[in-house]
Amino acid sequence: MQIGAVAKKANVNIQTLRYYERRKILSPQIVKDSGYRLYSEEAVKTVLFIKHAQELGFSLEDIKELLGLRNSTPSRCQKVRSKATDKLKDVQEKLKMLKGIEKTLKKLIRDCEQNKTAEGCPIIENMEAK
Repeated sequence: MQIGAVAKKANVNIQTLRYYERRKILSPQIVKDSGYRLYSEEAVKTVLFIKHAQELGFSLEDIKELLGLRNSTPSRCQKVRSKATDKLKDVQEKLKMLKGIEKTLKKLIRDCEQNKTAEGCPIIENMEAK
């Protein structure tokens, strides 16, 4: 099937598929002399896999590794679990950082609401002081 059909079935833009090709995580089954790229049905599954992995926060480099682990090997589950564990740690660190940002913003907003003068803005002053 041609690139447009793959894009439509996977609900992505053709440019996305070309980008995946440049990053070497998707390749056509056949490239004709005319330049047309033909893909197998597996390409649609691969693109859907990539999109789902991205939704979970995996980078394209991570996804490239995960794609390599799709083939059944004795240690694949361990390797995938390790990748998922690392990703979970990253997510937990980001959540901790976001909670800190939330706490700071709430305090700044509270300070701003309590500031009855028109002279200064506690939020701006805080950012200028950093």
